[in-house]
Amino acid sequence: MTDSFLYTTPLDPLAQPLIQALTWEYATRYGDYWGEPAGAEMSRYPAELFAPPDGAFLLLLRDGAAIAGGAFKRYDEHTAEMKRVWTHADLRRQGLARRVLVELETQAARQGYSRIYLTTGFRQPEAANLYLRSGYTALFDTAIDPEIHGKLPFEKDISALAPAVRRTA
Repeated sequence: MTDSFLYTTPLDPLAQPLIQALTWEYATRYGDYWGEPAGAEMSRYPAELFAPPDGAFLLLLRDGAAIAGGAFKRYDEHTAEMKRVWTHADLRRQGLARRVLVELETQAARQGYSRIYLTTGFRQPEAANLYLRSGYTALFDTAIDPEIHGKLPFEKDISALAPAVRRTA
């Protein structure tokens, strides 16, 4: 069993399990709550936004198959917006999403970003917990029902990664 990271594109056939699983997950968790089909979120952004120099799309492969992944795109000059963090349903609770998150944060620092911004949905408590445990700051009141907020925004300062990235470059 060998795990490896692959920087690619959402159009890569290896990414299709991620795209399909996320679409299914959004559909089962939210249905038409947002007033549009579940697949709308997955086609909201063109693949080019997740490509260097402003973005990245990452798969974690195990023996050649995607088991986790994620991406970021430019939010503003200093901020990358994390998107599509996913782990195969059968492999959750093994730290794979955290590995993807750490790799994407490091890549964002390599690409010159000093901050990460992201949102997750109120029906994804495991994602919200992952971000909180990974040093992200909630930009919403965590003491009230998350459904009131709908989308839950988070941020993280990654400027401390810059010196480490320069040392390894």
